[in-house]
Amino acid sequence: MMRKGLIVQKYGGSSVANVERIQKVAERVVSYAKKGYELVVVVSALGDTTDELVELADKINPEPSEREMDMLLSTGEQISVALLAMAIHKLGSQAISFTGAQVGIITDASHTRARIIKINADKIKEALKRKNIVIVAGFQGVTLNQDITTLGRGGSDLTAVALAKELKADTCEIYTDVEGIYTTDPRIEPKAKKIKEITYDEMLEMASLGAQVMQARSIEVAKKFDVPLHVRSSFHAGTGTMIIKEVKKMEDVVVNGITLNKNEAKITLCGVLDKPGAAAKLFKQLALASVSVDMIVQNVSHTRQTDISFTTTKADAAKASKIAKKVAKQIGAGDVLIDNDIARVSIVGVGMKSHHGVAAKMFGILADNHINIEMISTSDISISCIIRKKNAEIAVRQLHAEFGLGK
Repeated sequence: MMRKGLIVQKYGGSSVANVERIQKVAERVVSYAKKGYELVVVVSALGDTTDELVELADKINPEPSEREMDMLLSTGEQISVALLAMAIHKLGSQAISFTGAQVGIITDASHTRARIIKINADKIKEALKRKNIVIVAGFQGVTLNQDITTLGRGGSDLTAVALAKELKADTCEIYTDVEGIYTTDPRIEPKAKKIKEITYDEMLEMASLGAQVMQARSIEVAKKFDVPLHVRSSFHAGTGTMIIKEVKKMEDVVVNGITLNKNEAKITLCGVLDKPGAAAKLFKQLALASVSVDMIVQNVSHTRQTDISFTTTKADAAKASKIAKKVAKQIGAGDVLIDNDIARVSIVGVGMKSHHGVAAKMFGILADNHINIEMISTSDISISCIIRKKNAEIAVRQLHAEFGLGK
């Protein structure tokens, strides 16, 4: 049979949540192979396995070693790849499963959020030459010292995109439990529409601001190396959303999507003396501890004291608070406050670059609905507001309606 090309497919946890779904994935994969495609299939852990392992670790030790967390969490994908390979064997096709380490995904030593340094894909190429469907455990790699690492939440997306780049795949298909990228989360706004095409820039912004369909880092790699991405449903045969460089008439649409992120915390360092170096000391220590900081607000001081507020993920909030308290003592600042009752709502669209008044319209919509804005952040193609969590979903629905995304 004439080979049609190489496709990298990635199946998320919901796609392989039980035996029946694993069998359905196997049938889809085999159908591609029978059409003449070479296939590399990246698989996430079954269903909620990762969350269950995190809960188990928390019961043993609320502050576990990040290295041991990687040892634990990487086991989820190993189960998935073996079961999918078995399901493909049952259908009469050749398949072989590998861990991230076995296929040469080399990372740095930043446990729980490692970055890929290089990939030695020789083992995959050899397996493909032997007519195998290659099944790879997503989300994981190995350091040069042979320590197992994981690539952060949604890391299987990064595995798939990186392999697609390394293998020069014709396309990278991301299979999930939705039919593509939507104007907002359909579970919050039933009038959300599927987007046929979206730019790398818009998708990167949406992913980094809370859209949970793809990992932001995977979009960065796809954009850098121009890897064509097709986000599709595991449960339906139709086309999904293409993520590409440019979309025709993309400036005609001012706002293309609304995102919501409830997984953030705000930390405030009170009573900071208004002198050079205080902020630098705080954020240097946070960076050394690999704490990702998003929005930062430092109030203008009229009393020689100021407050510094910043947001981070809830997962990093305890660590960030501990560091902030340590720095507060060193610089003679006041209390450190943690606020877990916030949400970030954002509007995203390449068209914002050439349209005026978008921010004013967003702020007006929130004001009309009596929603107070606590922090604001902007980029060329997005505007984000920190608001109370209780107002988050009404904010999404009202913004979606007023910007005409349900039409």
